[in-house]
Amino acid sequence: MFISVNGVELYYEKTGQGYPIVLLHGNGESHTIFDVLIKQLSPNYTVYAIDSRDHGKSSNVKSLYYNDMMEDVAAFIRELKIERPVVYGFSDGGIVGILLAIKYPALILKLIVSGANIRPDGIKRITLLLMKITYFFTRSRKHKLMLTQPDITDSELSTIVAPTFVLAGSKDIIKDEHTKSIANNIPGSVLKILEGESHASYVSHSEKLYFAIEPFLADG
Repeated sequence: MFISVNGVELYYEKTGQGYPIVLLHGNGESHTIFDVLIKQLSPNYTVYAIDSRDHGKSSNVKSLYYNDMMEDVAAFIRELKIERPVVYGFSDGGIVGILLAIKYPALILKLIVSGANIRPDGIKRITLLLMKITYFFTRSRKHKLMLTQPDITDSELSTIVAPTFVLAGSKDIIKDEHTKSIANNIPGSVLKILEGESHASYVSHSEKLYFAIEPFLADG
């Protein structure tokens, strides 16, 4: 299905029944990375899986900004009259989720983020170098997004009121201390580092993510 928000057409799929949960994918991906998770969630949740602007089947744009992507999700929730969903975001989707929780705290019930960073320097040096090399040759707006954004402060994190679960893999491309700092600055947040997992190994087409987040979803 498609919905018009903020001058772009967003593609999304709605599945299941129960309390609403919105899924936000990472850079260069689409909602299809959550195929396994959607099947696991659908018996108990109404799942909204969105393709971000310039991704999947959604509209292309000339420039990408995390704040625009966040405003898209906010408009999506309002347009469809989704009552305070849980928001799960992976990587870039996690950044969008954090921005949403900061600016529109009344829109969401809970926040789950995995493999997210609040500044480009939260990405490990070798990965950042490879991104810079790729951008030099491709001038990809998706790579430019990751190299220049976001810029979220610790004080902004401290304003988040939604119960928050912060996840990352022990072999993530995000620095371990950066993930811990995000969790430490969100009041009352829960942190879990998944041993042996990389950035996307437990997320993309994986059964593992559901079992990691289900206790947090079921709590309260």
